[in-house]
Amino acid sequence: PIVAAGPAGATTVTIPASSSLWDRLSNWASENKGLVYTIAGVAVVVTGTTIYYIRKDTSEDPSAPKLSKKERRKRKQADKDVDAEKTATEKQPATTAAKAATVEVADELPEVDETIVQTLTPAERSEYAAKLKEAGNKAYGQKDLEKAIDLYSKAILCKSDPVFFSNRAACYNALNEWEKVVEDTTAAINIQPQYIKALNRRANAYDHLEKYSEALLDYTASCIIDNFRNEATAQSVERLLKKYAENKAKEILKTKPARLPSTTFVGNYIQSFRAKPRPAGLEDEVELSEETGKGQLQKGLKALENKAAPAYVEAAEAFEKAIELGDLGEYEAYAYNLRGTFRCLKGKHEEALADLSKSIELDPEMTQSYIKRASMNLELGSPEKAEADFTAALAKNASDPDIYYHRAQLHFIKGEFAEAQKDYQKSIDLDGDFIFSHIQLGVTQYKMGSIASSMATFRRTMKKFPQTPDVYNYYGELLLDQNEYEQAIDKFDTAMNLEKETKPMSMNVLPLINKSLALFQWKQDFKEAEKLCEKALIIDEECDIAVATMAQLLLQQGRVVEALKYFERAAELARTEGELVNALSYAEATRTQIQVQEKYPELASKLQGMGGAPSA
Repeated sequence: PIVAAGPAGATTVTIPASSSLWDRLSNWASENKGLVYTIAGVAVVVTGTTIYYIRKDTSEDPSAPKLSKKERRKRKQADKDVDAEKTATEKQPATTAAKAATVEVADELPEVDETIVQTLTPAERSEYAAKLKEAGNKAYGQKDLEKAIDLYSKAILCKSDPVFFSNRAACYNALNEWEKVVEDTTAAINIQPQYIKALNRRANAYDHLEKYSEALLDYTASCIIDNFRNEATAQSVERLLKKYAENKAKEILKTKPARLPSTTFVGNYIQSFRAKPRPAGLEDEVELSEETGKGQLQKGLKALENKAAPAYVEAAEAFEKAIELGDLGEYEAYAYNLRGTFRCLKGKHEEALADLSKSIELDPEMTQSYIKRASMNLELGSPEKAEADFTAALAKNASDPDIYYHRAQLHFIKGEFAEAQKDYQKSIDLDGDFIFSHIQLGVTQYKMGSIASSMATFRRTMKKFPQTPDVYNYYGELLLDQNEYEQAIDKFDTAMNLEKETKPMSMNVLPLINKSLALFQWKQDFKEAEKLCEKALIIDEECDIAVATMAQLLLQQGRVVEALKYFERAAELARTEGELVNALSYAEATRTQIQVQEKYPELASKLQGMGGAPSA
């Protein structure tokens, strides 16, 4: 993650300013069963205006609907039939089957064809079909797959039974003939729509045919029908969601244009570094032509100070042009640092790393370039390189408080809270006027279980920085975590009022989103919670947290089609491949639930019998 992404927010790149907010959003979604995604033991299915939930559990569910005797007999018999969900023969060449032992069949095994079948009575057809099916099972057990296929085919001539089609599909599964597996399992499902084995076999075939959406739909339906008792099937849902999302993400990224994330994200990243005056010679009073590299650098720095969305775009363009024009002299390393910063924010990681490395090469004493490169390495999954960058930065200037602050973020992400606490405190000792070191210290103490110390840190910080909205927002988050709803909302209101007063053109919308979640958790006030999210999106239409929160609120109300639109919007806003995979997974899971409802309407009534709407 971009560990420099602001207070309490360094634990995830997706959320630049508030990891605790994202943590709580995720926890809230899980605890309230608001995830459509079948993970963490929870599935969500929308039926009408209500969401029903099923937990994976190997024990008997007393709330599950009772099956009829006929259905129980069918299930019991189906469980005895061929199980091809994990086909051992997949690892064997198809020729192995040809060498298998021949099948010993009873002398009475009937010889049938379409003409003969027409002469048989219903009772005779059923009798012949049963014998042929049993012989087919024996052939399958002896790996004589072609013989088994022939016997199951003859059984099907006698009687169109879903088990016979599913068993023949198992043979085709072993031969890797996926299209035929789909054909036979579809025939079985058309006869018996809730036939779990056939659904799983067809899902497996679709998976091999790289039809991931179709496979996901079948596995999800299977999970719901079976009340999530089959852990392997539930895991297949997760695996397919991941596979689908990863493939789709790679496809999207090939043509997706690089763009800056939300104003909230950019602003929180920039303010995670202590503000410094511009280098001498780049001040506003110095006249520089915009046709020069130095002039463009000056233009970009001026735009950066405006802290607004159009200004951030202008700054990024100016830094690009500054290096293109060149002749930067003593400012060249600084220019590469700034261009690398904005390339990083756009998700252009390799180019950003190259720029930051170039900056270090040009000026090895510029510690900020080491810090930013460390953040990049951490985001790219190389914590060892990040640690090396922090060590190198400290070797250059052991008195730079930003190094300790951002290294603390690294410790925080790794769960090394004691080390994080030391570094935050060191950052404060070197410069006590940087509010985010105080805020993060309080958050870290809270994570360590030192609630009293954390609350005391926040009270001191509010006294020291009474006009800074961030401290009230994060203090409110900790109060909300303790279910102190009224106090938390009061702090979020204070933070929002201060945002309006101090930053009317670049307001941070996180207090609005926090208040939205607080009202939902406290009073189940969906209407007001939605209004707050909508307001946040008016202020910052690309705020990914607001989009995600809105999706969850809509999902909680059973407005799954609307929720899907927000999950799809989250995918559009994703900045990195990891963020895109995550967003696509949620979107596809939501879409699958809609398809399950449409394709298997009988499941809706079944789920209604399982007992009620979600609890808060």
